Amino acid sequence: MGRGTSPKNITCESQSNEQDWFLKGFCALQGINFKSLEPLFLSEGPKLVPFFKATCVYFVLWLPTSSPSWFSALIKCLPIFCLWVFLLAHGINFLMAHRSACGIFAGLIFSAVGDAFLIWQEQGYFIHGLLMFAITHILYSSAYGMKPLDLKAGLVMALMSSFCYTFLYAYLSGPFTYLVAVYILCNDLWTWTKLSACIGSVLFMVSDLTIAVNKFCFPVPYSRVIIMATYYAAQMLIALSAVENLYNH
Repeated sequence: MGRGTSPKNITCESQSNEQDWFLKGFCALQGINFKSLEPLFLSEGPKLVPFFKATCVYFVLWLPTSSPSWFSALIKCLPIFCLWVFLLAHGINFLMAHRSACGIFAGLIFSAVGDAFLIWQEQGYFIHGLLMFAITHILYSSAYGMKPLDLKAGLVMALMSSFCYTFLYAYLSGPFTYLVAVYILCNDLWTWTKLSACIGSVLFMVSDLTIAVNKFCFPVPYSRVIIMATYYAAQMLIALSAVENLYNH
């Protein structure tokens, strides 16, 4: 045992290592090489400064969800708007020449609309938001394509999704019984077909699952922090994956 190391620290380190192994193992199934992403982050990082600032504004203001307003919607959508600008900064010709980039840009547009709807979810717009994000997942799937298919990763995703839906099913009623199933299927379509978006897809799943559990099952402590932190990180990584091909030569 090293200097200043307590059993509690060892437990935390062990849990952290287990999480690292899970993420690395999942990405290994999809062929992710973390070192290959380094040039991407170094070059594109400065262009994401507006996104990071907008994300900080959201968390600093922390507007109450009990008082929905257009200003709240603007602040929530602002980081996604910044990702629009990030992709547009590479040029319209770049978007038009790369199907994946164009599809991701379209997905980000529907994501922002979904975010706005969810501001008023207690006023009956939750299903509208769910529909917008289902379209987002379909667009991401179209952008990434269905090749190369990775059956091992697909099996992992199918098992995880089946477990999540089985858990949620007992709490669902009415149209949500099948709407949630369709949404999960839309999510699965792209999370195991695009190699470079692995981390983003996992974070998106964490965000979506937290929303579902918090809404349909039981209150999740710090749910809003978990949902928005993983969601913004996921969208950033997905936007980065749109320009990753520029650094794979």
